[in-house]
Amino acid sequence: MKNIAIVITLALVSTLSAESYFGSTKKGVAPVDNAFYKAECASCHFAYQPGLLPQRSWKKLMANLEDHFETDASLDTNDTKILLNYLLKNAADVSTGYKRSRKISRSIAKDNTPVAVSDTPYFKKEHREIAKRLIEQKEVKSIANCTACHTTAEKGLYGERYIDIPNYGKWDDD
Repeated sequence: MKNIAIVITLALVSTLSAESYFGSTKKGVAPVDNAFYKAECASCHFAYQPGLLPQRSWKKLMANLEDHFETDASLDTNDTKILLNYLLKNAADVSTGYKRSRKISRSIAKDNTPVAVSDTPYFKKEHREIAKRLIEQKEVKSIANCTACHTTAEKGLYGERYIDIPNYGKWDDD
């Protein structure tokens, strides 16, 4: 009887994915895989991955496109709905398998709804040691310019090994 219980337990555990059993397994955030999102959003700025903000943030951001960081980014209702659907399906708080998305989501208080990735507590913590002069230089211009320093940002990889700050070099947090 004991052997049967062991066999059944092993069978059940083997059917679980590593992700469902151990939690998030992939580093970073899921890369953008939606051509329409890339075409609409990346025509003006970096196509921020949906896994960088929770659903409530994407809802708030998409509800005010006429004042999108001081720019009118209005879209017709159908296009807005399509983009919002993509963002909600892949947001940080529903992302499965991506460690950084989970960390971002957990860092945001339930009563906080940031609309800028740079306003999330996780982002602030990760960038707290970056000197202001490195951010304000012409090659970077803004903390929101991910691709200026994160060489693999488009792939959703933001780890230290992929950071190369202009006029500074590789980032080493040690």
